[in-house]
Amino acid sequence: MSCLQVHDLGRIDYAQAMERQRSLHERIVAARPEPVPMHLLLLEHDPPVITVSRRPGAADHVVAGAWELDRLGVQRVETDRGGDVTWHGPGQLVAYPILDLHRLDLRVHGYMRFLEDAVLCTLACFGVAGHRDASATGVWVGAEGSGRKICAMGVRISRWATLHGLALNVDPDMRHFSLIVPCGLVGRPVTSLRQELGERAPTMADVKAALVNALQTALADRLAATGR
Repeated sequence: MSCLQVHDLGRIDYAQAMERQRSLHERIVAARPEPVPMHLLLLEHDPPVITVSRRPGAADHVVAGAWELDRLGVQRVETDRGGDVTWHGPGQLVAYPILDLHRLDLRVHGYMRFLEDAVLCTLACFGVAGHRDASATGVWVGAEGSGRKICAMGVRISRWATLHGLALNVDPDMRHFSLIVPCGLVGRPVTSLRQELGERAPTMADVKAALVNALQTALADRLAATGR
């Protein structure tokens, strides 16, 4: 049996996706100490949604008012993940890994680097050179220190099992990012694979396959290293 079960949920409402996450999270925690398969949810949020964390000041980074969000069909919800403000919608690949950090011998910072590595490997599959920014979690392209954010991350760790995850911009409606200050980072632009590669941009299916392969490989390597 694979150590990682992949669930492709297609386009799904934010609340429904949260229910799926919590159910799988409880399954992993309840099974301890028995090692059971971990999970990866792949999806696009539809209708589009702005998620606002509990970080002080995060709500101030939603630029658009309620009337404009309603006109555009964009939901606004509070979330229990880390980070700040994010937008999710069609054309953006959202990945929610539900992993047991005890088995992986990881803590929060190590887990964030684990996710970033998987995204960097995914981008490399399509000839895009991504990098980290020491001052901001996520993955960036372009000049270091002044690059463009292509992947946002925000997680929650509960009983050392993970919720939430990452959002990789494949070909979303980039105009929607003007509704917020993405991740609360003033003056830092966002981008997508479509913007970076134009007609050479991969399909959503191609990006899903590359990300799944990167995460499965990283997870297997980690389990082999820990002997768990």
